[in-house]
Amino acid sequence: MAPARALAAAALVLSAAGAAAAAPKLTLPQGFVIQEFAAGLAGPRLLAVDPAGTLLVSLPRAGRVVALPDGDGDGRADRALTVADGLDLPHGLGFHAGRLYVAETGRVRRFRYDPTTRTASDPVVVVAGIPRGGGHWTRTLAFGPDGALYLSVGSSCNVCREADPRRAAITRYRADGADERRFATGLRNAVGLAIHPATGALWATVNERDWRGDELPPDYVTEVREGGFYGWPDCFAAGGRAVPDDEAGGDAGRCRGMALPTLEIPAHSAPLGLAFYTGTAFPPEYRGSLFVALHGSWNRSVPTGYKVVRVPFRDGRPGAPEDFVTGWLAGGAVTGRPVGLAVGADGALFVSDDGAGRVWRITYRPPGR
Repeated sequence: MAPARALAAAALVLSAAGAAAAAPKLTLPQGFVIQEFAAGLAGPRLLAVDPAGTLLVSLPRAGRVVALPDGDGDGRADRALTVADGLDLPHGLGFHAGRLYVAETGRVRRFRYDPTTRTASDPVVVVAGIPRGGGHWTRTLAFGPDGALYLSVGSSCNVCREADPRRAAITRYRADGADERRFATGLRNAVGLAIHPATGALWATVNERDWRGDELPPDYVTEVREGGFYGWPDCFAAGGRAVPDDEAGGDAGRCRGMALPTLEIPAHSAPLGLAFYTGTAFPPEYRGSLFVALHGSWNRSVPTGYKVVRVPFRDGRPGAPEDFVTGWLAGGAVTGRPVGLAVGADGALFVSDDGAGRVWRITYRPPGR
């Protein structure tokens, strides 16, 4: 039986030098413990685990990717080591065939990577000329089980007609950047990408349009179907149906062919990072679950998001999202904004927080131990 939310208690928040008073009071299901893994980072965003098990994080504002080794195994990073710098808004990270790939705002580069020294060298541009500027600057990548590189690029605007077909889309390449093919379109801003560990399917988080009210349109998390058109800018999904966006002059005909998302999320929650739990350190019912970071709203009269949710899978089908980490929004005060997620080599779940400059580490301790 899953740990009951009714029995959930405030998570034990461990921080350096006894600074617990400065840390938010985060709540998780019973038995889970959240610990500050690293602090003082400049807007940490997406995470990746290198071939030796060291956590890497992108710092777009600083133009760097850093490694956070925990050599003594105490559950806290020993230091932040620069892996690569001089980058142009680095965001998405991934490893393929031992090489580190970094998605910058206008290109994707591949680096030789040494997991012993945790350094990257000999950069090669594999995808050039990605459209820059506009309202959405993040670029995210993922590798499929066949070695294909998937790259998401958000729209340049809230609602508009894009001249560049790579905008508001996910594009598929070979790992060397060749053979560009549009994989899915109509995705306003797919910030997070992940591969389902059993099916190999691509999943994404999508931030939908603003200024249609507090409740519309829902953001969403979805399995991305090849060739799918997900609505933007003509329409959006709400309540499991396609809704033409009359304010944008939406084409009702296009809406009839719209692919509906797998899971709708409350409007303006801003789902960003996502990760399937592939470890064995959590209870069995958590294995295979999808964790999603909700960055939090900025233009909703009643704020929403600011938490990590868990999507359980049963018989291969996703259930309704459940709160997993809450407390970054309390009493109207925001103390952090979760972004990236990654499963560590030891089965811990890592969460980056670009609002407070932290990375958190979540582990499980059976009750009574």
